[in-house]
Amino acid sequence: MKILVVNVNTTASVTEAIAASARAVAAPGTEIVGLTPSFGAESVEGNLESYLAAVGVADAVARYPDPFDAVIQAGYGEHGREGLQEMLDVPVVDITEAAATTALYLGHRYSVVTTLDRTVPLISDRLLLAGLDRRCASVRASGLAVLELEQDPARAVAAIVEQAQRAVADDHAEVICLGCGGMAGLQEQVRAATGVPVVDGVPAAVTIAESLVRLGLTTSKVRTYAAPRSKRISGFPVGG
Repeated sequence: MKILVVNVNTTASVTEAIAASARAVAAPGTEIVGLTPSFGAESVEGNLESYLAAVGVADAVARYPDPFDAVIQAGYGEHGREGLQEMLDVPVVDITEAAATTALYLGHRYSVVTTLDRTVPLISDRLLLAGLDRRCASVRASGLAVLELEQDPARAVAAIVEQAQRAVADDHAEVICLGCGGMAGLQEQVRAATGVPVVDGVPAAVTIAESLVRLGLTTSKVRTYAAPRSKRISGFPVGG
């Protein structure tokens, strides 16, 4: 089985961290391929950058030359999953939805701890669109930019832990979701500080994607995610 794990930003070190997190939970025989878009923002922290990322991710997947069995969109709260589902005949899993659906098995209500406050509405909207908002206790911002997560890990952990503790104490969250692909690998530290289960969307998405492939299931193509109509699209994707 081969799964493409696609970073939504153009920072290669973030792609490497995401791919490492995915490989840590992948079953024997599952190959994880990390992809970085060839264009877009170095970090995605707003609507414009998110829309650019949606196209960049689709382009990266379209340009990948070999067969694959599933795609993971590794951006929290980002646009683009629906377009990938139209474009592809293999399962597509978004880490926002993967984390939230996993959290539903672990507690009554969950909270998301993310990066900057400006990303909170994007995440809230994605959860609402996915029908996952009713059991979301809160979406909290750590106040850190995406690239600060790797530039100052100690500060990042402290800020994330603080908001996670507040989510448990003040918002009555029973599960914490890490709301950024760049937070990969921090779940044990947050769990130790809060005493509740902590879900990282990347490994959650890997296990979901593997299950879908093994069950022989993929996106329904009869209506909402039917393949795009045949027409000329200038400059995109490869051969467009």
